Amino acid sequence: MAERDQSWSPLGFAEDAAVFKGPTQTARVLSEGWVAAWMFCPACGAERLRQLLNNAPVADFVCDGCGEEFEVKAGKGPLKPKIVNGAYGAMMRRLAERNNPSLFAMSYDREAHAVTDLIVVPRHFFTQDIIEPRKPLSATARRAGWQGCNILIGQVPLSGRIPLIAGGAHVPKDEVLDRWRSTLFLAEAGLEARGWLLAVMRVVEAVTAGNGRAEFTLAEVYAHEAALAAQYPGNRHVREKIRQQLQVLRDRGWLDFTARRGVYRRA
Repeated sequence: MAERDQSWSPLGFAEDAAVFKGPTQTARVLSEGWVAAWMFCPACGAERLRQLLNNAPVADFVCDGCGEEFEVKAGKGPLKPKIVNGAYGAMMRRLAERNNPSLFAMSYDREAHAVTDLIVVPRHFFTQDIIEPRKPLSATARRAGWQGCNILIGQVPLSGRIPLIAGGAHVPKDEVLDRWRSTLFLAEAGLEARGWLLAVMRVVEAVTAGNGRAEFTLAEVYAHEAALAAQYPGNRHVREKIRQQLQVLRDRGWLDFTARRGVYRRA
């Protein structure tokens, strides 16, 4: 992908897009067309993704090389921390059955006909914590009672927001693949176990961003104990759980223990 131009203009969708009545539909056609024409598989590196039939119940694309499925969401301007998605109940069932697709989140410049930013969130970063139910439709609505949801990608650890295009510049393919593979261990965990790992990963990222160093202390992580306790009110041994998650993250190569007791380093 690094050698390809990210512009929409050479893809030939202007004529097809004209038959759509609203800007949301047009954006969907253009963004999915861009992915079909230019996007490699960030999971295995296959050169192309296959577009699924319109209105597929789960995903927009699939990789015929590894079977990974992807959903595409696009919008104008900077990437937002919250993305509007489909039915809340269906999303929660997909999470429970572990067949949710990975997510491409794209921003574009309509005037320049170009993709400006694109990230992929691997499906193993999805938990119930990042799915926000929306208010059900009113009794007078055509689909009365239907309830949608939002995906809170701003709450996904940075490790799970893998950049493909940043500020109009392509990220090298090898870097994308390395970042995807570095967190595959999360796919092996159940929803609850994965939720704890992701929560501790977010804390570590917040701590290292705050102190400006790759190293951090156990005490700095403990400072977030109250927030974790509020997130998991059924757990009465939060500090023990924190240490357990740090051990797992060390064993999986996401962080390192240093020679100094209680001091860790982001790998």
